[in-house]
Amino acid sequence: MNAHQNARTNPYSRALLVARIEGGWTAAAAAASFGISVRTVRKWRARERAEGASGLVDRSSRPLNPAGRMGAGWCRMILRLRQCRLTAAEIASRLGLARSTVAAELARLGLGQLAALEAKAPVRRYERRRGDLVHLDIKRLARFDKPGHRVTGSRVGQNSKVGFEYVHVCIDDHSRAAYVEVLDDETGDTCARFLARAVVWFAKQGITVRRVMTDNRRQSRRSVSAGACARERTRGRRLPQPPVPPRLAGPGVAPPADPALHAANHRQ
Repeated sequence: MNAHQNARTNPYSRALLVARIEGGWTAAAAAASFGISVRTVRKWRARERAEGASGLVDRSSRPLNPAGRMGAGWCRMILRLRQCRLTAAEIASRLGLARSTVAAELARLGLGQLAALEAKAPVRRYERRRGDLVHLDIKRLARFDKPGHRVTGSRVGQNSKVGFEYVHVCIDDHSRAAYVEVLDDETGDTCARFLARAVVWFAKQGITVRRVMTDNRRQSRRSVSAGACARERTRGRRLPQPPVPPRLAGPGVAPPADPALHAANHRQ
């Protein structure tokens, strides 16, 4: 309900008004208690008898039969021309109508934008098995030896350079199972050992790691190689990695160890 600021009644007070009438109050007494006319009391009483509680809700002030409503034939012509990808101004010019009238009808039809005529592309999703792809990433967090300015409210006496902590994360793309460790650095050896431990942990959870996706840093490539060795020990074979140009700066799979594929990637 969108009652105006001078409204004397609302659905709850109208229900109370009807209850008082049914309780023995006269229409004049009930009208005086709410500061409204007897005619208004009788109106809400009649609506409640006819429609029940829903009759006490404000009705729309829109006329049932607007005098200026566009005919069904005009609506069909506007729709047909819109399907020919004409703008509202072009449709109005061809039909001799006001542009605002055509625009209002297009909005009512849900065709206010030409893009609404295009079929929406289906959502493209992929579904992998557990372990088919694990994501490897590192988050660097600064260490604190004293409360920072967000706590103290002052930047005086800030923290000295006490180094960083590195959160190493490995997440299975299918099950979202995650293995996380907070380590002291992000060197290649540390990343390689972390991934090897992650592969073992995933194996204990019943997940066999087959592919690893990470960024194209040297430490990440080294860790992916270590993960391939760990899989070779657990499964008895080395799984091939898809060729990806090493110049890619975004997330990708580390270059393969095969010299021929590595050379082919560099020549791409």
